[in-house]
Amino acid sequence: MSRAIGLVEFKTTPSGIRAADIMVKTAKVDLLEAQTVCPGKYIALIAGDLSAVDAAVKAAIASSSEHYIDSFVLGNPHESIFPALYGTSTVENVRALGILETYDVASIIVAADLAAKTAIVDLVEVRIAKGMCGKSFFVLTGEIAAVEAAVARAKEEVAESGMFLDSTVIANPDRQICDSIL
Repeated sequence: MSRAIGLVEFKTTPSGIRAADIMVKTAKVDLLEAQTVCPGKYIALIAGDLSAVDAAVKAAIASSSEHYIDSFVLGNPHESIFPALYGTSTVENVRALGILETYDVASIIVAADLAAKTAIVDLVEVRIAKGMCGKSFFVLTGEIAAVEAAVARAKEEVAESGMFLDSTVIANPDRQICDSIL
């Protein structure tokens, strides 16, 4: 059995709650998070066997396609995704910072997973739409070349879907910057 996560993102809270209910009724999945995010969008994040997560996400999309924004299914997500999502990452040595911002929630989680799998980097934070008018971003750190490679690969992936907004890589960030974001 493969462990997987999936997420659906809807324009409205009613369609999102209905979709979350459909997801847990469609397949044996665990509802990890279901909530309204800025600006009144709704997300539902699930985990389970890859085939169950895939079936649940497809059923949710079909339930309310007119309010659907985006979704993903990730088999074997990088182990640093959840600490970065829930603010429990610990970083001791910041050599370079990479930041990437998107227009939605689903694409930032996929981008963060891909970045973490592209190079030896540490995900610091994955901020999903809360207080950001629906936009999302990730912050990662590592050696400058690794951070550049991770951000470039994530940017390439997100740009394909049209959800890329901005990114930057900062070599040797000032301690005040590190203290303000870590």
